[in-house]
Amino acid sequence: MLRKRIKNKILIIEDSLLNQKMLEDILKDTYSLKKAANAEEAFRILDKSLPDLILLDIVLPDANGFDLLQSFSKNKSTANIPVIIISGLTDEENEEKGFLLGAVDYIKKPFKNAIVKARVATQIQIINNMRDMEKMSFIDSLTEIFNRRAFDIKLQYELGRAAREKSVLSLLMIDVDSFKSYNDKYGHIQGDMMLQAIAIKIKSQLKRSTDVVCRYGGEEFAVILPMVDVDGAITVAENVRCSISQMKVPALFSDAATSITISIGIATQSPTEDFDAQDIIKEADNMLYKAKKAGRNIVKWLN
Repeated sequence: MLRKRIKNKILIIEDSLLNQKMLEDILKDTYSLKKAANAEEAFRILDKSLPDLILLDIVLPDANGFDLLQSFSKNKSTANIPVIIISGLTDEENEEKGFLLGAVDYIKKPFKNAIVKARVATQIQIINNMRDMEKMSFIDSLTEIFNRRAFDIKLQYELGRAAREKSVLSLLMIDVDSFKSYNDKYGHIQGDMMLQAIAIKIKSQLKRSTDVVCRYGGEEFAVILPMVDVDGAITVAENVRCSISQMKVPALFSDAATSITISIGIATQSPTEDFDAQDIIKEADNMLYKAKKAGRNIVKWLN
């Protein structure tokens, strides 16, 4: 007999009792729901139990929803919980602000049942897929981030979702500059330490739970950025590049700290249903090659 999957948990942070009831009627048959009318009540719930997904209103009686979103992203216990903004603020500026602060989606009021169901289901599916991937040991043993196999599956899934939703996806291909020379000089143990530190640093620069970093192979990493256009990808890539260039890693058997740089190639696509994942990988690889030829420690993209 197959074991039934436990219902995913959703926290609804919404001060309107009418909107709470509407969301409850839409989602209660599929998910386990908790409701909070303000920030204080939300934090009390989060202290006791963490949800799989948060639906967050921007206008609350005791807090600004954007400030609350930032608070979630900075708190270790809630940083990886995806947040969908639910708001009557329909201007693009507020929507863009939400995404920049780490929201994974934006649902506008008044609610449409089909849209709420579809967007919530998409995020829950991502969460469940990520958990299944972790259980199947798609983790690189050295860096403890996703490995190449996980990358292939995740990229295929996100390209398919982008095609269905007519959205965009960006891919960063990252290579550690002069890593062979570094390994020859400091040894493989120190090289492994450097790769571990780089993986941690890249992951720390990704704000959304849907952004994924993988070890692509050797000293090469890949970052998948769903629903991120080329300008957003450039911002993420530059943040990653700068953070790595400023990083200092203790040298083995020495008091001195060592540093290293990375080169990054960016590819951005709005895939169609007949997409080929190799197309975006090839484009990102070509941009990475140009970054290397241009002198390393640089980000390149298709203009």
